Amino acid sequence: MHIYKVGGAVRDRLLGRPVSDIDWLVVGATVEDMLAKGYRPVGADFPVFLHPKTGEEYALARTERKSGRGYGGFTFHASPDVTLEEDLIRRDLTINAMAEDETGTVYDPYHGKDDLDQRLLRHVSPAFAEDPLRVLRVARFAARYAPLGFRVADETLELMRQISASGELQALTAERSWKEIERALMEARPQVFFHVLGACGALHELLPELVDDAQALAALDQAAAHEQPLHVRWACLLHGLALASIKAVNQRLKAPRECQELALLTGECLAQGNQALELPPTALLELLQKFDVYRRPQRFEDFITVCEMVVQADGESSYPQAKYLRGAAAATRAVDVRPLVQAGLTGQALGEALKGERLKAVEAYKRS
Repeated sequence: MHIYKVGGAVRDRLLGRPVSDIDWLVVGATVEDMLAKGYRPVGADFPVFLHPKTGEEYALARTERKSGRGYGGFTFHASPDVTLEEDLIRRDLTINAMAEDETGTVYDPYHGKDDLDQRLLRHVSPAFAEDPLRVLRVARFAARYAPLGFRVADETLELMRQISASGELQALTAERSWKEIERALMEARPQVFFHVLGACGALHELLPELVDDAQALAALDQAAAHEQPLHVRWACLLHGLALASIKAVNQRLKAPRECQELALLTGECLAQGNQALELPPTALLELLQKFDVYRRPQRFEDFITVCEMVVQADGESSYPQAKYLRGAAAATRAVDVRPLVQAGLTGQALGEALKGERLKAVEAYKRS
């Protein structure tokens, strides 16, 4: 029984990057061996165990065989006679197919270290083409390591083209696709993810709405440069689409609710935000109420941030509308409802009176 660190932990240590999660691989052991040592089984599809003290995951060495379409279309075989090399060859990229034993010795049967040095993302074996999710994973790694000068190897990009043309990407579930997209969006250079998907034809299959949308990627680039949260980055990416297209993308990928809401509101209100200085008081109040700035002020702030990222992507250095919109929101939030309640107003009458007072506040703000 031999235990190795594998995958990202080895890769990132060799790159001099922080190692957060460690994947452990066990070679030469049975399920019974692991149970006897106190490991707790957690794997539904193949044998994975939790360490009795650290709680870290340990997987038995295994091989896999394509048995159906999509990410889940595989059967696995785990046994004590599966070698380290046999386990590593089923992995996606050479830089993820290295192992390290307890002495620090690195096992690199597929020359991942050479590809690290050459800054190449290269597939381990032709079996790469059997898993369509790897198209998104490679594009995500390209986004992560773009600041270090990594690129996708030509032969790997060709395999990705073949997968895209095969229709296999359509077998991916929305949840699996979104998980990769979400992680890619939060990388330092998320636009590279979409460039790679475009280069291999996968963008046309998964997000045809964004094909050749350079402005969307420029806005996303700005959001990443300013370290904005996920929902702001998503809204930046979709900001130029028609509302029907934004709805379609959100539903197709089952994006989180916060992402969906901000993207839709941005698509609906971006032009008004840009014209804020010229909006009449009634239109400005309507914009504020659409975002529910009284109960959800942060959502309006996120919208303003998206507007700023978009104009910066267009080359503008300032966005005076931001200060103006924030001031208008503050003015309406400062309206005190208590005098209206004390005057005996309730229900619809109270709502109309409060709206009138807020409109007065906006009018006064515009005059100031």
